[in-house]
Amino acid sequence: MAYPGRMSFLIGLDSAIVLFSIYIGYFILHPYMNIYSPSTLFISSLTLLASHHLFAALYRLYHKAWEYASVRELIAIVKAVSFSIAATAIVQMAAFQDIYFRVLMITWMLHVILIGGSRFSWRMYRDRYIKKANDQRKRTMIVGAGAGGSTVVRQLLSNESEFKPVLFVDDDLHKLRLQIHGITVLGTTRNIPYLVDEHAIDNIIIAIPSLKRQQIKHIYEQCAKTAAKVQIMPLIEDVMTGKLSVSQLRDVAVEDLLGREPIELDIESIAETVTGKTVLVTGAGGSIGSEICRQISIFQPEKIVLVGHGENSIYQIDMEMRKSHKDMIEIVPVIADVQDRERMFEVLAEHQPDIVYHTAAHKHVPLMEYNPKEAVKNNIFGTKNTAEASAAAGVKRFVLVSTDKAVNPTNVMGATKRVAEMVIQQLDRESDTTFTAVRFGNVLGSRGSVIPLFKKQLAEGGPLTVTHKDMTRYFMTIPEASRLVIQSSALAHGGELFVLDMGEPVKIVDLARNLIKLSGYTEDEIGIHFTGLRPGEKMYEELLNENEVHPEQVFPKIHIGKAGVVEGEILWRFVGCLKEKDSKTLRDQLIEIANTKDNLKQVMKQAVI
Repeated sequence: MAYPGRMSFLIGLDSAIVLFSIYIGYFILHPYMNIYSPSTLFISSLTLLASHHLFAALYRLYHKAWEYASVRELIAIVKAVSFSIAATAIVQMAAFQDIYFRVLMITWMLHVILIGGSRFSWRMYRDRYIKKANDQRKRTMIVGAGAGGSTVVRQLLSNESEFKPVLFVDDDLHKLRLQIHGITVLGTTRNIPYLVDEHAIDNIIIAIPSLKRQQIKHIYEQCAKTAAKVQIMPLIEDVMTGKLSVSQLRDVAVEDLLGREPIELDIESIAETVTGKTVLVTGAGGSIGSEICRQISIFQPEKIVLVGHGENSIYQIDMEMRKSHKDMIEIVPVIADVQDRERMFEVLAEHQPDIVYHTAAHKHVPLMEYNPKEAVKNNIFGTKNTAEASAAAGVKRFVLVSTDKAVNPTNVMGATKRVAEMVIQQLDRESDTTFTAVRFGNVLGSRGSVIPLFKKQLAEGGPLTVTHKDMTRYFMTIPEASRLVIQSSALAHGGELFVLDMGEPVKIVDLARNLIKLSGYTEDEIGIHFTGLRPGEKMYEELLNENEVHPEQVFPKIHIGKAGVVEGEILWRFVGCLKEKDSKTLRDQLIEIANTKDNLKQVMKQAVI
């Protein structure tokens, strides 16, 4: 309604309410009191009508946007009505008329109720029908009726948010039917699929910041049965410090569904190993190498030497580290190839590091099947070059980052990493440097992992390609793997083969399905295509074979194993002749030796001949 028309309507409506109120007041009390006088009623009506419009104008009752009426507007109505009733009484006294306060009180009550009701009924109508018809907000379920859930709902209700909170779910049965900010707890997490369907839920927010990863996984399994999008609250510290905002809600990530809990490091032992020392990282531009640099920097080493042969990746991690730590840590980027023995001796001699993390390697299984000589040069000779240069430079600790594919390998990549483990274990016996290896499975999000491939395929509209429906792999996040590698280096005494606890293996097809769901699609929309095993691939991976298992756990999530050893002389002879072999012989002999549990010396001798 246009403003002039609305103002005329409100004046007319108020006039009718004023007259109705005073006449009803007289009508109610007339049987009990001799108060009926046409002149008195007429004067009272005119006085009340005039005084009402005067005070209504003063309190701008005809100028307010009543569709947004609140307590402030109600107070204005009460004031305007009260002053108009008081003015009427004063006029009656001045005219020497009888004043019937009970009539005025009934008139006041009716006046407030009807004037207020006429205004607020418009807001109620707008909220219930007009806004509901135009409400494009996403109907949202809040998982968790505690402090986190209360904070989220309060933010959603107070802001112009795209989310409309509809209901809570919480596994605390004592909270059922409890109302928080007007939103009711209607069930537990087991009821999520039913409640989503029953209440047409578009969005689910997991608002329990203290949840363990395993609990997140359980809740998500229920959410995955619905078509609703799932988001999760940030860390509990943000809730306790009041830093939470709705914009900080994030999508559930694949990492959340691994069910792996955050690790607690032995800060003291790591600080003793790293703080104030010089650290050199090979493959520093890679996924694990760069993350080790980030994690190491927390412990304030004196210098970090970033070694890699890819100038772009080294440039990126160099810029990142300089920006993060400015003048606190000396950052030295070095372009060098671990296959260049002379260059590696030169770099190690120049920087004299206290500890070396050797992450540089060729890791792509199918690619190395077609290029076994390159795998040998990089993974075996690159490790040998860097390790021997470290020993010559007086490095105190050397850590080889290995792989679960080194266990009973069926491919060149895994076999070369197994031989690399033998190399550093032999060097541990021959030098003063503490050499150790750390073995773990796949890391989520690394450039060579399946996740970037799946995301690329999703962006292209699918399908996602999986080699086999039963294929499983061990997975760990990049930060977790890097922290455990650093922790292992602090635990090392020499010659150990540390094995990280990778948890339960994950089916690749389940990973694909979760990623499809997390991206807001259904499996029917994207599709999953099974391609068959590629050259050198195994259906399942192992972390230790039966001859390498030691029952003790030296640190949470860190096991220790002892791989089979061979005499140094025969090992060096075997490694020395690898470059002379053709690709097929090289592949066959590497895999045979890497899989040999007994008579390793004899098998190596035959390979040397």
